[in-house]
Amino acid sequence: MTENFMDVQPEYQLLDQPLQGIVLAFDFGKSRIGVAIGNNMLGIARSLVTIDSEVTERRFVVIAQLIETWKPVLLVVGLPMNSDGTAHEMTQLSQRFARRLAGRFNIKVVLQDERYTSQTASAALREVGITGRKQKSELDQVAAQQILQSFFDEQHAIT
Repeated sequence: MTENFMDVQPEYQLLDQPLQGIVLAFDFGKSRIGVAIGNNMLGIARSLVTIDSEVTERRFVVIAQLIETWKPVLLVVGLPMNSDGTAHEMTQLSQRFARRLAGRFNIKVVLQDERYTSQTASAALREVGITGRKQKSELDQVAAQQILQSFFDEQHAIT
């Protein structure tokens, strides 16, 4: 059975009661995972690191270290979709990644719409003089930062 965005949105999208503390966000990709960090009381996200591995177990070792170090109260995973809101292959892979995070670490996971974050992150990096191949190591973590900032902005608008 194929899942689509609407199958997971109500369960993951909005928090009934905001958790206070550190939040880690992930921009999931097949080759790299960008990670950002923020404190939901302040509502400010910053880029943290890029996990540059395609090997699932290596990825989860690094994520486990990040979780041990930062002790987040919440994890946010970017949910890529087509511009019209329909799901595609990466939507399903990101949903699977979110389920794995929740299962392995027993921390609440929220999916956050990430449409256009990579393009916006690339433009932001160009503005500060990071272009072309130099963006590769920074792009995913800046996209994760934008995913997390978007999440914070939405949560603060609600409360």
